Amino acid sequence: MIEFIKGFVDHITPEYIVIDHHGIGYQIHTPNPFSYSKNRKEENIVYTYQHVREDLIALYGFSTREEKALFMKLLNVTGIGPKGALAILASGNPSQVIEAIENENDTFLVKFPGVGKKTARQIILDLKGKLGDIAALYSPDLFNHEELEDKESANHALSEAIEALKVLGYAEREIKKVVPSLQEESLTTDQYVKKALQKLLK
Repeated sequence: MIEFIKGFVDHITPEYIVIDHHGIGYQIHTPNPFSYSKNRKEENIVYTYQHVREDLIALYGFSTREEKALFMKLLNVTGIGPKGALAILASGNPSQVIEAIENENDTFLVKFPGVGKKTARQIILDLKGKLGDIAALYSPDLFNHEELEDKESANHALSEAIEALKVLGYAEREIKKVVPSLQEESLTTDQYVKKALQKLLK
């Protein structure tokens, strides 16, 4: 089992990042790939989980051990796979997810792609009362990035954010509802993704 990988981000897509670790490129699926920086002067530590199926071996990565722990807890819930767990974590606000589980707020949980009423109840049944250790360790400022002022960069960032939302499983009609309000601001891709998720989860 690979606990973490430390290296430079070589490539970013809406679905995954590629970490260059001493000349070897690791493809790692993350909740929000655009929260990582391609600054070659700054090494990233990505805490990884290796998922193995008959037809697939994939690495999933997280910015903290607590985020990884919540992902693994979600995987234990019947009806939640890696893609669904990533979509839940992509909001960048795990404490909100934990609060919804503890308060049995299935109305909030069904707003995530692939989570219906039955799966939301299963999440609550399986995880309520078992996330206190994770909740206590979460940092409120999980992702923090500077805004881009350049309009062209903002348009490119918005396009990337839309692709990232599609990868997470949101339908085009849902995305179209929130895009007009996003176009009013000049943000980074990461900020667009987070902003869009906040609106989609209302």
